[in-house]
Amino acid sequence: MSKDNRKYDLEDRLVDFAIRIIRVGESLSKTKTGNHIAGQLIRSRMSTAPNYGGA
Repeated sequence: MSKDNRKYDLEDRLVDFAIRIIRVGESLSKTKTGNHIAGQLIRSRMSTAPNYGGA
């Protein structure tokens, strides 16, 4: 996809971002701290695509 077309597909890019965040969360250590940070990260970033789509 050309750079000019990418600026118009924000919803698709937000979904891709959410998928990358899930992968980051899964890669964190399975300690109590790692689980807490992963949960916070995933919860805080997962709402961007639906909120944009709803607007």
